[in-house]
Amino acid sequence: MYWCKIAKTDEEFEAIARLNYETFVEEIPQHDANASRKKVDRFHQENTYVVVYKQTELIGMVAFRDQRPFSINEKIGKVEQYLSKENCEKLCEIRLLSVKKGYRTGRVLLKLTQALTTFAYEKGYSAAVISGTTREEKLYKQMGFQQFAPAVGEEGAMFLPMVLTRHEFEQSLQHRLTTEPSTFYPGPVKQLETIAHSDLSHRSLPFNALYERVQKKLLHLSNANHVGVIVGTGTLANEVMLAQLKAQQLGIGLILTNGEFGERLRKQAARWSLHFEVVEKEWGTVFDDKELASQLETGSYQWMLAVHGETSTGTCNNLDILKKLAKQYNVKLCIDCISSFGAMPFSLQDCYLATAVSGKAIGALSGLAFVFSQSLVPSSATLPAYLDLANYQQGAIPFTLPAVLLSNVETALQAYPARYEQLQQRFQSLLQLPIMQFQYPTIQYPMLITVQLPHTYANVLIDLALNGLFVHGESQYLRQKNFIQFSVIQPDFDEAFARLSEILSYYEQVIEV
Repeated sequence: MYWCKIAKTDEEFEAIARLNYETFVEEIPQHDANASRKKVDRFHQENTYVVVYKQTELIGMVAFRDQRPFSINEKIGKVEQYLSKENCEKLCEIRLLSVKKGYRTGRVLLKLTQALTTFAYEKGYSAAVISGTTREEKLYKQMGFQQFAPAVGEEGAMFLPMVLTRHEFEQSLQHRLTTEPSTFYPGPVKQLETIAHSDLSHRSLPFNALYERVQKKLLHLSNANHVGVIVGTGTLANEVMLAQLKAQQLGIGLILTNGEFGERLRKQAARWSLHFEVVEKEWGTVFDDKELASQLETGSYQWMLAVHGETSTGTCNNLDILKKLAKQYNVKLCIDCISSFGAMPFSLQDCYLATAVSGKAIGALSGLAFVFSQSLVPSSATLPAYLDLANYQQGAIPFTLPAVLLSNVETALQAYPARYEQLQQRFQSLLQLPIMQFQYPTIQYPMLITVQLPHTYANVLIDLALNGLFVHGESQYLRQKNFIQFSVIQPDFDEAFARLSEILSYYEQVIEV
């Protein structure tokens, strides 16, 4: 198996120095021989090395550098005199492309090129330059590089100044060099089937029948009495929920927050000028029922607002406890179930309002928001029509709903209830990976697992990406806490998990965990 990573260990740098010597001293007479048979590049401290492994053997490398002056400047002068201003906006240099003899196959070079492309392209570079040896001119051209200045060097070690522009890459190479990625994102969900346009009118009888089928299935899964289907995101669903609290003037409420999305609810509630107090816990810490009971006893709260599945940490707040307390203290419970709905069975029967979306655990396209309720709500003249939940509870479809999104949701919902067991099995598979020893200590729900990275795994996010495996970790709140997350909701999970498991088995040996 061939796989790539960014070189970080002393052992890797030793192997790079040996490969550098074999290629650029013994094979290409660019430098003088030495007894150690190692060649440390003079820009070593500034280089980022993308290396390719066969299992645990380092067999190839390429160096990436964006600090000036470039080494190519010493051969031809400033590259700006040959390249357009547009291509020089954000330029990088690629050097030291080398693969061990015996491994110089198309598969290895393609793997290395794809990894380098992922690394450099995502950084937004306008172009990349190389000094390509003439003996590999055909290879460089296959990689998309074109000569932009006269050849330089001495006989036996001639080099071609070559460039690959971002525009050229996007126009002719991206589809060939970019592999179909596998993601472990908690949304949006990849769709394996082609999504066809539908011109079915939302005023037609067939559409109304489709709408009713989706509503019926959503209500069956949730145990709610009513559901509004709205074109929008989870944030919009929460806005509709909070708008009801504002319109009904329910008085003071209690907001529970123990993560990023609890904080989002607090900020949204503040924008609506709602009156509320807050129970704030450390991220990943679940709410204590006795503590909440004491808080509820101290005030005349009319409503309580919380997140069920707190995606930022993978924490599952206990919905049964919250429903019990809400009933005991006669407060209206409002729940953000955006990440948890569809991940596991639960009832919203005793929840006043609750929110969910299409593009998370149920596995459909993003674009539809759901607001569940137990009762019909009164219409409010003070709310914007699009945010008035009553408009979605009056039977007729109030605003345009794309048939393609609704049909996609219906297809996704056909997987239930069997999908609950499937997600649970995937969750248990993830738990077997050695990296899960660094699992963030919290009560998880079977949608995703949060890992708090130790220093040895500091680069695993980019290293997995170089191999077409994308793990959730780019959000600012995750970076701040050194979290990465693995979700189980993607349709190609089984194939992606097999690749992930194999790569991590070699990765852990290389980084010497």
